[in-house]
Amino acid sequence: MFELVSLQPVDYLLVGHAAADITPTGLQLGGTVAYAGLTARALGLRVGIVTSSGEGAPLGELDGIPIVNVPAEHSTTFENIKTENGRRQILHHRAVPLLLEHIPQVWRSTPIIHLGPIADEVDPSMAGKLSGSLLGITPQGWMRSWNEKGQVFAKAWENRDQILPHAGAVVMSVEDVNRDLELVEEMAHRTRILCLTEAEAGSVLHWNGDRRRFRPQEMQEVDGTGAGDIYAAAFLVRLYHTRDPWEAARFATQLAARSVARVGLKSIPTLREIEECLTEVLT
Repeated sequence: MFELVSLQPVDYLLVGHAAADITPTGLQLGGTVAYAGLTARALGLRVGIVTSSGEGAPLGELDGIPIVNVPAEHSTTFENIKTENGRRQILHHRAVPLLLEHIPQVWRSTPIIHLGPIADEVDPSMAGKLSGSLLGITPQGWMRSWNEKGQVFAKAWENRDQILPHAGAVVMSVEDVNRDLELVEEMAHRTRILCLTEAEAGSVLHWNGDRRRFRPQEMQEVDGTGAGDIYAAAFLVRLYHTRDPWEAARFATQLAARSVARVGLKSIPTLREIEECLTEVLT
């Protein structure tokens, strides 16, 4: 059974788990659906979310966004532990896998549909069955696995052949592919548009056999969490409105760069930042 909500058409649909991240100050909302959804709303779009979470999930930050929730015993729960060798990530719980049948009919032709798995939870066959005019993919969650102790590690994107031909745009980070740029080139040749984010170095856009780098404004990083999801939403929205991937990448690069100056969901773009970035791109 789903949690019933009053559904109207939306402009931007997100499919993926909302995460309950364990932090020193308690559970905090995370995941692509949170960061990208709030960014799309900040950009003026009507947003809808299809997710799965357990009782007590910290969904308050998404207030005002219609959510179809597939109830689960536990929300997808991550813990990030800093070590001398970098970040170690633990998956404590995983909510229910998401299938096409979980998406209401009224949302299946949404103008922008964004599949944003974080724990291999989105059925990859959705990519060939959704009729949105722009299908955005952030594949990070299909490139993660974990052992019996919940320790998360990277894996190959095994279902990419099933998804890449259907994607309108793919956004991934250089860490997702372990900096394997040959693999990125291979995937770019098999899909329409591929954006590779590279943290403070900006992003590289592959389109129509061409490749261009976009460098961001320098910012003092406080927290980079969610910056890639903010980039993805900004890119997809601007691409939909302009049909110009280069302009969309410039805009997304600048907007995501500003996000790292704040912590957690406080990094969602402000109206002033959006206007500043639009001005920079258009002048």
